[in-house]
Amino acid sequence: MKKKEAAVELVKKFIQSDPVKAAQALETLSPKDAVQIIKDLPPSVAAQCVENMSPLPAARLLEKLETTAAAAVLVMTGKYHAADIFRGLNHAFAMTVIPLLAQDFSKDMAEILAYPGDSAGRMMHTDFLSFRGDMKVRDVILRLRQMAKRHLPTATYCYVVSAGNALLGVLNMRDLLLASPDSPVEEIMIRDVVKVSPFTDREELIAIAASKHYLAVPVTDETGRLIGIVNTKNIIASTEAEATEDLQILFGASPEERAFSTTWFKITRRLPWLTINLATAFLAGSVVALFEDFIARMAVLAVFLPIIAGQGGNAGTQTLAVVIRGMLMREIAPHNAWQLVKTEIWVGLANGAVTGLITAVAAWLWKGSAWLGLVVGLAMMINMLVAGAAGALIPLLMKRAGYDPAHSSGIFLTTVTDVIGFFSFLGLAWLLQGKLM
Repeated sequence: MKKKEAAVELVKKFIQSDPVKAAQALETLSPKDAVQIIKDLPPSVAAQCVENMSPLPAARLLEKLETTAAAAVLVMTGKYHAADIFRGLNHAFAMTVIPLLAQDFSKDMAEILAYPGDSAGRMMHTDFLSFRGDMKVRDVILRLRQMAKRHLPTATYCYVVSAGNALLGVLNMRDLLLASPDSPVEEIMIRDVVKVSPFTDREELIAIAASKHYLAVPVTDETGRLIGIVNTKNIIASTEAEATEDLQILFGASPEERAFSTTWFKITRRLPWLTINLATAFLAGSVVALFEDFIARMAVLAVFLPIIAGQGGNAGTQTLAVVIRGMLMREIAPHNAWQLVKTEIWVGLANGAVTGLITAVAAWLWKGSAWLGLVVGLAMMINMLVAGAAGALIPLLMKRAGYDPAHSSGIFLTTVTDVIGFFSFLGLAWLLQGKLM
């Protein structure tokens, strides 16, 4: 028993000293071992660890606890992260946990869950400074001094509101300190305030943070009432998380997967996309099968197939990366999307002409056939042109259809470049076979 108590104490110190690393370590353990550790820890310490885990693994872990223990851990987790975890819980388990939560915590979490996942409402904090517009400057300064002794919100903006809590303006600290003590704050406030709806999506918040460089952005409801603020640091953290998720999604991995996730978790998340990729590979293979007899008579063609397909895939991936970044930074809108597609087509055509010419000359010198060089060069140019168009169109069309543009775009792009590359090369070679044989 003493050994177990010593081990639990050691784990507690590890979590308290570095909860982020502790959470990562917990995610690498088997579910049975992870649950046992959480059971042995006080709820407050367990909550420190759970708060730094990804929402889905945290939900799977809490589901293996007794409902009272899960509720105790959940209520000590930050309400915004708790809401994300709660969304991932099994419905039946979640329904048994709700009655065990503190009423205020449950109400706050329900309000957060009412907003879309990537919205300002899910990211905002209700801990902010606001003062009535008719308050005198001296009274506001006195209140700030009193609050500084107890608790001052991390965002240093002071907002001015009406009697109904409608947002009127924001105070500049310099103006506040230099103003006459008897002046009402509404006389010195900045009236032109950038504000957002709780339904504003993350992409728009990122654009505001990038262009305005504010520490925080106020969130108002449909009546203009100030209901919260979104700190820029939260927007940046959200952007970093989305960027890493998009990188994994782009190549068919799960956004919840981590470097040291369990083997079974990795297999179950990757295998479905690998199966889809296998199906698309068979599609590309069926194009080659159409020309099977022709390739058997001209085996030299097989040498150039991976070169043309691979070059098209690389070119398309370049375009895909630029377009997805542009969509994330809100540089791409409906009015300029077609201009982007046209630009990428011209870039693909130009790059295809240059690489096609190089490949054509290499094929001519290597195999001593100018006609083979022509076929290889033309196929390369066609595939590079299509790669540019597909790299731009695929994420735009997925966004238009309501899907995440990063989600498996790479798989679809590879399919397009493989099929077009194989078909254009083998089709041209078949048409000119009299010159090649």
